[in-house]
Amino acid sequence: MKQSKKQLTKILGEIDNKSYPAYKQLKGSYDMTDFVLIIEHVQGDPFASPSMVSVEVPSVKANFPKNLYDNEEKKVALEDLLLRQFSGELRKYSFQAKGSGKSGFMGAVMPGPEILKRTGCEISGDGTVRVRFEAGFPANGRRINSRELEKMLVQLLPKVVLHSLYYDKTKERQCMQSAQLAEDQKFIREELKKRNLVAFVANGAILPRESGVSSRPMKNAVTFQSPKSLEITLQLPNRGEMKGMGIPQGITMIVGGGFHGKSTLLKALEVGVYNHVAGDGREYVITDDSAVKLRAEDGRSIQKVDISMFINNLPNGKDTSCFSTEDASGSTSQAANVVEAMEAGSHLFLVDEDTSATNFMIRDELMQKVVHSNMEPITPFSLRVRQLYKKVQISTILVAGSSGSYFYEADHIIQMKEYQPEDITEMAKSVAQEFASLEHENKAMENEKVPEPFIPDFSKPRIWLKKADMRDRVKMKVMGRDSISINKETIDLRYVEQLVDTGQLAGLANIVWFIRVHFLAEDMSMTEMVNRIEELLNTSVFEKICAGKVPGNLTVPRKQEIFECLNRWRGE
Repeated sequence: MKQSKKQLTKILGEIDNKSYPAYKQLKGSYDMTDFVLIIEHVQGDPFASPSMVSVEVPSVKANFPKNLYDNEEKKVALEDLLLRQFSGELRKYSFQAKGSGKSGFMGAVMPGPEILKRTGCEISGDGTVRVRFEAGFPANGRRINSRELEKMLVQLLPKVVLHSLYYDKTKERQCMQSAQLAEDQKFIREELKKRNLVAFVANGAILPRESGVSSRPMKNAVTFQSPKSLEITLQLPNRGEMKGMGIPQGITMIVGGGFHGKSTLLKALEVGVYNHVAGDGREYVITDDSAVKLRAEDGRSIQKVDISMFINNLPNGKDTSCFSTEDASGSTSQAANVVEAMEAGSHLFLVDEDTSATNFMIRDELMQKVVHSNMEPITPFSLRVRQLYKKVQISTILVAGSSGSYFYEADHIIQMKEYQPEDITEMAKSVAQEFASLEHENKAMENEKVPEPFIPDFSKPRIWLKKADMRDRVKMKVMGRDSISINKETIDLRYVEQLVDTGQLAGLANIVWFIRVHFLAEDMSMTEMVNRIEELLNTSVFEKICAGKVPGNLTVPRKQEIFECLNRWRGE
């Protein structure tokens, strides 16, 4: 039941100068005339994590036209835009109220360049806008300073709401541009499927970043220009004609000298699974949204994964059709990463030679002669990459700078030269046929007669974690973009390179704990579990997963990252 603004000020007056826990009386909803203030959780003391607060603006007040949020892509784009505006306005007034510890702090999530579904801002079907943020309730020592909180909630917060969450002429153009960009990005994703492409990079895109720790585009960077042989023309619904490089399904190599932009292009393709804001430089870099970046990951945990298509006949006789280890090598970790990505439904692998295990990627002719194939348990990826495409329609984009072994398998070979791509497929294939050692290597590979891969059965349950009780207390912690901790169990995610936002890790922590509590006893496959989670996220974002207590810092991850997180949870 909502209380009035007058009742809020009355309670504040009554608890002034009392012990800090008296602030808990404020929990509830308050009608602030133009919006509803919801105090969801009150911090224990002024030095603890700030209180959880939200603002709900009714549709008649927010007044955003329906055509700005009438499909999921536009809705997420508008939510992203409003959250950026709200967070920016909130920063102007943070700490204007004074006191001890975190007193006066007001902050909401400030998104990066990726447009992601977040709990920070949600727009309901009728146009009601809800924004979640944190507030440090003021105190002098550990005594309540309610006059300063009244200043925050009654004087400053309405100004923030007015300038960020109401539609008016000043926002009209920006909102429309956001919606139109979302429509164009959706159109390109649909065109990828229709044209049998795995990625698109627009002419004029800016791929290099300002620095290794910045997501901003590099100033005066060389803009991208597609080679004519791979250039396609799209007629976008809003932007109109757009040209750029379309990367076809199959096997594509990206080669070139050091520092010429190979990894920069691959990195842009990695994050191209997400839409980007205007001005990022990569807003028209669109990749198959199931793409997974694969790499070696020494020391990771592997649990009950069938890696037999890559590793077999181990000297210790260990079964690789249900392989487990607490300390994987580079080759076994990369083999598991491939199989787990298949289980997660990926149709595109992104691989960089620099972060791969050499013995997993290739075996050259000389090594085959010295160490015979019947003594080598590893079937390299070079012998499986074509089979994976033919048998299960998984394409691969591979960056290579030192090995030419994949020239024979590649359908397209792109050379990066001073950050510009050139299609050198015909030339590279011709040189490879003439180059004796490569030709012998190719024949040696053919003579090995590698059998067709056995595709694992992903419908079988693969449980190694113990079921948790929903009554158990759970403590979650996010360590940047590197890892999450759940009841002191650390899940190492530093090599899951497509995680771009700490909110994704916070979301993953809640998701995998929910799975452990609710699904493990039902003997479901990993695919069934993750599909159930996707259904919950689609219907109520994190409402059911968080049992109604939804913080404002969660971001919805892709199902591929849910799989990757579960697969790295060692358990007790």
